[in-house]
Amino acid sequence: MTQTQKLAPLPEDWQRCLAVAAHPDDLEYGAASAIARWTAQGKEVVYLLITSGEAGISSMHPDQVGPLREGEEIRSAAAVGVDTVEFIHHKDGVIEYGPVLRRDIARAIRKHRPEVILAPNYHLTWGGSSFNFADHRAAGLATLDASQDAGNPWIFPELAEEGLDPWNGVKMVCICGSPQPTHAVDVTDSFDKGVASLEEHRVYLQNLPFEVNPDAMLRSHAESVGKQFGAPLAVSFQVFTL
Repeated sequence: MTQTQKLAPLPEDWQRCLAVAAHPDDLEYGAASAIARWTAQGKEVVYLLITSGEAGISSMHPDQVGPLREGEEIRSAAAVGVDTVEFIHHKDGVIEYGPVLRRDIARAIRKHRPEVILAPNYHLTWGGSSFNFADHRAAGLATLDASQDAGNPWIFPELAEEGLDPWNGVKMVCICGSPQPTHAVDVTDSFDKGVASLEEHRVYLQNLPFEVNPDAMLRSHAESVGKQFGAPLAVSFQVFTL
């Protein structure tokens, strides 16, 4: 980190990443631009969605919304070079932190054996007074814990019975959208793919109670982070090393 940088460069000496999100569209508010950079480098990224976002459109029934939003997320992932998107179908809006969620995430970690994990923001806010949803907080904390659970043979031994050996290869867990960022990624060259990824959530965005301009919204934040990092456009993460 140089004297002018307030955020350190996020290390990129790894090959496999598991990106965990509470809902479809969560990764697309910044992290997707970094993911596009990484897949262009030849890195492998897998998405793990805890819910299908079925409670996200109040004017439509969850039975209709869930499949719709899963389809939008699959297309969104493809826009940034991600081919594998898995849904574990916890209930949207009432994600519960606890051993069941930790086990389900640990299962994916053992299966995909990532070196890096992206996790939701577990903090109470996004910064200042902007309150963070319960689903994000529970999912973020469970992902942090599961990153260690996955390597312990005596936690969730039933996973070994499924043929999933313990995995201790996680190098770091990167919290998306944290109000306490430590690192950043230059997304100047991959930003447009990140915008295209968010734009794939067409029906969801059209049903929000306010108008969203994906390019303008993502660009404003990326420029702000870029000023702290020393790049035209950047996204930030709070990094924990294991």
